[in-house]
Amino acid sequence: MCGIVGYIGKKQALPIIIEGIKRLEYRGYDSSGIAVINNDTELIIHKREGKIIDLERSIPNDKNFISHLGIAHTRWATHGQPTTTNAHPHTDCSGSIAVVHNGIIENYQVLRKSLEKRNHSFKSDTDTEVLAHLIEHFYQKTKNLHTSVRYSLRMVKGTFGITVISKDEPDKLIAARRGSPLIVGIGEGENFVASDATALVVHTKNVIYLQDNETVELTPNDFTIKTLADNEVEREISEIDWDISMVDKGEFDYFMLKEIFEQPTSIANAFRGRIMEQFNTSRLGGINPYIDKLKDIKQIYIIACGTSWHAALVGEYLLEDIAKIPVEVEYASEFRYRNPIINPDTLVIVISQSGETADTLAALREAKVRGAIVMGITNVIGSTIARETDFGSYIHAGAEIGVASTKAFTSQITVLFLFALLLGRMRNLSPSDGAKYIHELKTIPEKVQQILDCNEEIKRIAEQYKDVRNALYLGRGYNFPVALEGALKLKEISYIHAEGYPAAEMKHGPIALIDEDMPVLFIAPEDFVYDKILSNIEEVKARKGKIIAIANRDSGRIEKLVDHIIYIPRTIPSLTPILTVIPLQLLAYHVAVLRGCNVDQPRNLAKSVTVE
Repeated sequence: MCGIVGYIGKKQALPIIIEGIKRLEYRGYDSSGIAVINNDTELIIHKREGKIIDLERSIPNDKNFISHLGIAHTRWATHGQPTTTNAHPHTDCSGSIAVVHNGIIENYQVLRKSLEKRNHSFKSDTDTEVLAHLIEHFYQKTKNLHTSVRYSLRMVKGTFGITVISKDEPDKLIAARRGSPLIVGIGEGENFVASDATALVVHTKNVIYLQDNETVELTPNDFTIKTLADNEVEREISEIDWDISMVDKGEFDYFMLKEIFEQPTSIANAFRGRIMEQFNTSRLGGINPYIDKLKDIKQIYIIACGTSWHAALVGEYLLEDIAKIPVEVEYASEFRYRNPIINPDTLVIVISQSGETADTLAALREAKVRGAIVMGITNVIGSTIARETDFGSYIHAGAEIGVASTKAFTSQITVLFLFALLLGRMRNLSPSDGAKYIHELKTIPEKVQQILDCNEEIKRIAEQYKDVRNALYLGRGYNFPVALEGALKLKEISYIHAEGYPAAEMKHGPIALIDEDMPVLFIAPEDFVYDKILSNIEEVKARKGKIIAIANRDSGRIEKLVDHIIYIPRTIPSLTPILTVIPLQLLAYHVAVLRGCNVDQPRNLAKSVTVE
């Protein structure tokens, strides 16, 4: 997702919007730009391909520069190459109106041809530029910026989060959204807009979450929200429940490492206040209105993308094992385009760290059209998924800045575990088994810390494998999804090709790749398939593969079979994924850093994918 920041107020706008987009750098971008109204008369635009530092250097240090209104943008290219010309903001023919935009205008070619027939001239290859000219077209008739934006967006097919300013109305900032998040920050004598609360929290914790097809007109002291149909809307002001320290690296070199080390706390936060020991069960406050319907659920779909999809796979094991309910896990991008069988007794769970993932939102809406009860699991309060699901649970992981998700994954699994425990106790799980699950869950944060204490040991292993070109991750049962997640982390941030497989499937193809240059990572806790994993290790060893094992201490002969071993504490099988993934996160991190990669901003990736 690209980054948007806007400011209107008494202070100098330029440093505020530059600081804002710097706080959104982690989301990934290839160009950036700003537009400000100087002395209430002149629209000034600067934009550059590359990093924000390049943009800053291009802006003259003019002491006479006075601006109290500005917008800024970081772009992740969709239409057109990442060039300075294609960078946002984009302007109209007269150079009076500036627009920044997240999302995709699906009918931009039709709109562009229509505008060209009206003598509008285009400079870029982007879909966004159409918006500037379309707003200009209506402004010539209405002489009202807010009205012109609303008229323009009625003609648009696709998704947008936009901010608009005009030198002809230097006391207004207009913003609108459909499918791409925008948050309004309410200050004293100043107001803000941003695509992410990270850019706002240093200035204000009072925010309004715009909903789809809503626009807002901001002045320094007021705001007006309207629908595209011109109906005025009342919105509650919410309070951000975290502070700026959550978006500061502190003593760590990268946000990713900070977030890996935050997991003892984030996991505890995910279950804090949600355990009912007197009844040997869990409680998830958001589901109370639907508790009776959950008793009759006969089928569950879990829908997600990327790392959240891997958490969903763990959730499938948890719900079938503990609650005895059949579960199907679907990629959101596939679910939305097929014809799934959904009955009144079907529960659909959608998982998204940001709560704004485009494919997951589309799948959610399709499930609701088909009559399913829909539960959401997300990290972001006020996100679209939080608003549109019937009920749900926040994972309470705190702000996650690193593009490669870490603490959100383990927190998602924790919430899925709590939900499985709740359903299990409602159905067939005995009080003694419920007590065992709760006891083990409460030990997990300390056990995660024990693994984190082995960070330097894991770094030494990474030093030996930083130059490999391929890697294979193998696990079984609960740890097959962890193998997928470990491989994803390595390829995301180090650009080494890696694949995850069920260990037994290695013989059905991947074994052909194994030689002395191929590291193979086995997730091998001592569980009911431990002997099977040892047999798979023997097969790799016979082909001279380099073996790294994640295993429990004193697990028998595994130490003699592998080249490296990373020990993890013991726990019950259903909670092992939370422990086994930690060494894989650290290993991927250290390999990437040793290769000189920016792990917080891996190439071609964005933190939240809000386009299909």
